[in-house]
Amino acid sequence: MVDRASEALETAVKKYGKESIVAYPNTAYFLPIMYLFLGQKVKQLGDLESSLQEARSLLGTIPAEKTWLPYLGETLDSGVATLIAEEIIESLKYLNGAASVDDIWLGFSGDNILRSQGIKLVDGRMPGFAAIVGCTETNAQAVKLVRELQEKNILVFIAGNTNGRSIAEQLAEERIEMNWDTFLVPFGKDITAAIHALNFAARSAMTFGGIEAGSAKATREILMYNNDRVHAFVMALGSDKDAGKDQLITDEKYATAAGAINFGFPVISDVNIPEILPTGICNFEHVISGIKLDEIIGRAIELRDLTVKVENIPIPVPYGAGFEGERVRKEDMYVQFGGKFSEAFELLRMKPLSEVEDGKIEIIGPEIDEMKEGEAYPLAMMVEVAGREFQEDFETVLERRMHEFISCANGIFHMGQRAIIWLRISKDAQSKGFTVRDFGEIILARMHNEFSTIVDRVQIKFYTDAAKVEELHKIAREVYADRDDRIGGMTDEDVDQFYSCTLCQSYAPNHVCIITPERLGLCGAYTWLDSKASYQINKHGPNEPVNKGNSIDPIKGQWDGINSYIKVKSNNTLAKFNAYSIMEDPMTSCGCFECIAAIVPEANGIMIVDRDFTGMTPIGMTFSTLAGQVGGGLQVPGFIGIGKLYISSNKFISAEGGHQRIVWMSKQLKDEIGPRLEERLKSNGLTDLFEKIATEEDAEEPDELVTFLEKVSHPALEMDEMF
Repeated sequence: MVDRASEALETAVKKYGKESIVAYPNTAYFLPIMYLFLGQKVKQLGDLESSLQEARSLLGTIPAEKTWLPYLGETLDSGVATLIAEEIIESLKYLNGAASVDDIWLGFSGDNILRSQGIKLVDGRMPGFAAIVGCTETNAQAVKLVRELQEKNILVFIAGNTNGRSIAEQLAEERIEMNWDTFLVPFGKDITAAIHALNFAARSAMTFGGIEAGSAKATREILMYNNDRVHAFVMALGSDKDAGKDQLITDEKYATAAGAINFGFPVISDVNIPEILPTGICNFEHVISGIKLDEIIGRAIELRDLTVKVENIPIPVPYGAGFEGERVRKEDMYVQFGGKFSEAFELLRMKPLSEVEDGKIEIIGPEIDEMKEGEAYPLAMMVEVAGREFQEDFETVLERRMHEFISCANGIFHMGQRAIIWLRISKDAQSKGFTVRDFGEIILARMHNEFSTIVDRVQIKFYTDAAKVEELHKIAREVYADRDDRIGGMTDEDVDQFYSCTLCQSYAPNHVCIITPERLGLCGAYTWLDSKASYQINKHGPNEPVNKGNSIDPIKGQWDGINSYIKVKSNNTLAKFNAYSIMEDPMTSCGCFECIAAIVPEANGIMIVDRDFTGMTPIGMTFSTLAGQVGGGLQVPGFIGIGKLYISSNKFISAEGGHQRIVWMSKQLKDEIGPRLEERLKSNGLTDLFEKIATEEDAEEPDELVTFLEKVSHPALEMDEMF
């Protein structure tokens, strides 16, 4: 592998020169494997020459018969050399223009994807990941294997092949959707593409753990972080109809496995290969072989000590978080509800215990077997819950979760909330017997599983009769409006308690979110009401009430009770926190933030960039570079990670002047939050401010931005200096 990398590098240097830029797209971690193991910030092609030299120095002498015991030192070092070589080979593909996404292969995944998936890692939806190398003997076996992994919510990375065939190609032939949303991520057909699973793991430690590479101690910390917190394993598959004509588990796969063991990631195979069974620096230094395909997932979970939660729901299709992002194409659809095709909505209401018959599901109107294939039908989902500990404010919390609950069924597509839902049932799901009633079975089971401490009874009525749906829709709209008026007007001053969220401490040990009525969690997933309900459900969970205590600074948003709490919960790394300031003791960030707000000194204001924006910002940093400065539980004046909804809050950096400080925003973000932000600005008498906020279409450089702001007379230019 090192020789391959050397040849590829020599060719690239001759063609492009040593000064040519070499980089993966959208990452602040350079070439992550070099950054991890060597502390090297590779920027130019010439830098890879020293990387390669280090790789050669790590190569040890391993006996030809692969007698790796009793000491694994040379094997582990040679594994690192392999990973460095693979990183060189894969990064050069981007320089050569040969790494563009095509067909099913996704290639390197940027930091924005790492951060968007991070919340699934920390909240338990994704207990770990499997890296599959090779293929199964039949397509049916491939589908069965990945469906079981999806049901167990295990993220699946795919790379490499067996005799020229990859399991990703098998899945594509069976029309299995593969992307990050479905937990099936095909990096590339070459074995070298397996490096992307490991550089993903390396970046997880640096992003969420706040560990900065560059020393032997940091390298060990990152590897141990992965061993302890990133529960992963490699599944090396060698099954093939033509087994025997070539090696099934090649030397390149052995070498890559030796690299993976450095991370504490065990390797499990269905082929009889030499095993590694000792315990050394890690608990999971293993290569296990000869495991039957039907048993391989169970053995891997046991080996890696994963905590897997499988939902047992009485429906005829597989169920798990791995199916949540699955789409149902029009040509694969049996019937649909809502969207732009018919009237559809969902509403959850609290009722007295005496009015709810637990487990009752009713269908008013035609069922699936009475519907015509390819047509759209109206749908009203009326869910009624009762509980001795249930509060009316929890209605919206449970109602929002219905999207997740329904989407986790294989072959079912659900989008939206309230009166803008869109559902599709696939032909495959219908052929297995899925009906409208099964939506009810899902909701019943999940409501009781997730909210058992506040929900005692659940009953559901589904209406597919057009006249009745229209009648009930009018009632639903009134309920939605009443809720918005009641909850939307809640302020931080109305409550004596905020709520904490320490969910991300499994990955960012020193980070603490403080969630207030006017500031949701920076991941965008948890509001004050969500956290309140979460505490009621599990008093030992990640959310708990925090008494504000005495006010220290009402302008900046500082209270002695909050300070005392975060000092303890941040492991004594933080002394105080200001809820409304970006410049003085702001809230820390884990890495899962939806956006970053950052000071633009030249403009006397702030910019906001979302994680999907890959361009350059006016302060000369991309989102990924910014995120590297802000994440990992650090308190960085002038920079904060935020949720999108916080931008339209009255408390948005109010200590520094609030919305009038916003001078630049990525266009996609501005368009997305526009209606909500414009409404807030209008209510505060700032009717013309929205149009004065620049985007990348108006300015990319600081001087261009200032020129634009002067042209539109942006108020930030006349405000007191921020620093």
